[in-house]
Amino acid sequence: MKTRLGAQVLTLSIALTTLTGCSMTDAKESDDLPFAGTSTSLSAADETEKISSGIYDLIGIKGKGSDSGPGVSECGGKDPNKYFQIFHPWSFYPASPDQLEGVMERLKEELPKHGWKVVDYGPDTSKNKNINLTADNDEKKHSVNITYYAKRKPQKLGLTVVSGCYQVPDGEKVDRF
Repeated sequence: MKTRLGAQVLTLSIALTTLTGCSMTDAKESDDLPFAGTSTSLSAADETEKISSGIYDLIGIKGKGSDSGPGVSECGGKDPNKYFQIFHPWSFYPASPDQLEGVMERLKEELPKHGWKVVDYGPDTSKNKNINLTADNDEKKHSVNITYYAKRKPQKLGLTVVSGCYQVPDGEKVDRF
């Protein structure tokens, strides 16, 4: 259990680093997170959940999403009392495992029709060669990484939606959850 949780935390930190700032176009330097606007943590989390819900709809097959909520993290190098980003890791379990066959190719085609730019696609370096898709939405200032775990029992999609860097309104503070 501790190994799996540690692997999930490592995966999340890699996803946060990989997903944000690499391709969203208004970042000043490639390592900078794009500015997502001014918002409270709760409002930004609601927006990120809506974006996750839109991706859930694009999966287009019957199944169930895990009941994990979003979290708040710091924007590297910025004042943690004023700046934050939202991450929302969740999983999708199909009603029947064979339904996931071809879903990654379909998502690769469908996401761009909804404002997403696929910036990476293909097998990862694990022994299972899980299929990964990373996409950025410059308008919404969010990125998503989707991994198809075809050899796991049960088969699933692992998704992480990450926002750009928000600033809290004057007089507000970053709520951490």
